Amino acid sequence: MGDPRKSRKKWSGPSHPWMKEQLQLEQQLLGEYGLRNKKEIWLAQTIIRTFRHLARSLLALPPAERAVRERQLMARLYKMGLVKSQTATIDDVLSLTTRDLLERRLQTIVFKKGLARTIYQARQLIVHGHIVIGGKRVTSPGYLVSRDEEDLIDYYPTSPFKSHPPTQVEAKQAVGGEQNVQQA
Repeated sequence: MGDPRKSRKKWSGPSHPWMKEQLQLEQQLLGEYGLRNKKEIWLAQTIIRTFRHLARSLLALPPAERAVRERQLMARLYKMGLVKSQTATIDDVLSLTTRDLLERRLQTIVFKKGLARTIYQARQLIVHGHIVIGGKRVTSPGYLVSRDEEDLIDYYPTSPFKSHPPTQVEAKQAVGGEQNVQQA
């Protein structure tokens, strides 16, 4: 059967880890996107760095080959939801930031769609298996949601949240609280 392939890390950390500005930015991103550790930030930075490197390498190609590869790269980034249109330019790719990629994570999209009250609850719902994409359960909060899958995100059919989403329960309690005040 053979030995399994050696797994390698898919991220590269900062070359100078104790820069104050970098630490403050990382701490802000951890809180804003509900990330568990800095490796998740470094993974996003590595992915963005790879796309930016690809875009810079396109500039050195002959015009005919460059046009073909540029269309392929833009189609891929559009499908991922990182650029606004398929007619984006290399400058748009070079201006991508870590935040752009973190916005495409399943955890962030579940929160933005209103399926969870907080970004941390969104992570918990995903890890506990309450979220599906197109009928398939996804338990990885770092899953990068493509543009096609964005509308297919919902609760798992047998999840208790399907019938009573967290946001609706909170709204019912608020309405019930107002009725109790009026009765008194």
